Amino acid sequence: MSVRSKSILVTGGAGFIGSHLVDRLIRDEPSRITVVDNFFLGNLDNLADALTVRPDLEIIRVDASDLAAMQDVVTANKVDTVFDLAMVPLPTSLTYPDWTIRTNVGIATTFCEIARRGLVDRLIHVSSSEAYGSARYVPMDENHPHDAITPYAASKSAADHIIESYVQTFNIDATVIRPFNNIGPRQNPGTYAGIVPIIVRRVLAGQPVEIYGDGEQTRDLSYVGDTVELMAQIQESAECRGKVLNVATGVETSVNELVRRILGLLGREDHPVVHTDARPGDVRRHCADVTRLTALIGHQPSALSDESLKKTVDWYVEVLS
Repeated sequence: MSVRSKSILVTGGAGFIGSHLVDRLIRDEPSRITVVDNFFLGNLDNLADALTVRPDLEIIRVDASDLAAMQDVVTANKVDTVFDLAMVPLPTSLTYPDWTIRTNVGIATTFCEIARRGLVDRLIHVSSSEAYGSARYVPMDENHPHDAITPYAASKSAADHIIESYVQTFNIDATVIRPFNNIGPRQNPGTYAGIVPIIVRRVLAGQPVEIYGDGEQTRDLSYVGDTVELMAQIQESAECRGKVLNVATGVETSVNELVRRILGLLGREDHPVVHTDARPGDVRRHCADVTRLTALIGHQPSALSDESLKKTVDWYVEVLS
């Protein structure tokens, strides 16, 4: 099941997690790596390291929900395995819900059809813990009900169900990975930015850090390098075929605590913090059950360390200064 000497396609490969996954897969020496990205949030700079190591890396600017275009790509490049990370993110769904839903569902359906037609051997689809909504119970296992709150969450939940239906009906070789929240370099620092670049930007600008609501909402935070390592291992595991897998630490961190840690790493413990109205669709509590992952793979991502968080913060300070 190794990708060594195989042709690999990574959709969303110029994005945050996608570009780190490309870096990780290069170490396994595939014969070809193709990246598809529409560059809505992806950035060519994210692939600079990959292009240095693999100048033959092919980057195609196209919408991953376009079935005809994707069929052409996988056929022309004789793709064996697809890592599907392309998506329209949660914040965008609050402004453009219809586009988010149609695109995210379309991407999943596109690659299910390509797999059903026998054009690829294996599909690794990257979902989101947002599909679960706020925790009804903790820790949240893969059977947790889908209580999608936002259009983004609903689109990811729908995509998961579509993939599972193709596994059951057409016996395609697909695995659904549900990462919880990821932290690391290369997360988009501009429009629709994540919490770490937002905090760093505000501190550098001398502005108060804004926390939605009371800040006691929790997340299960992983370092992106740990997440992509698990993705590569899941792809290689025959036991993971047809499964849905949480990829997370099983450790719960409040937004207030994360802000305190980041301000401490910046040496700005006394920087002003204000609380604003709760954000629409903000889940209250997330903490993963990773029993299935550890049973199949043998380990899980480590809890987000100060070292990993500092590496992340330092990267944004350099980029935003």
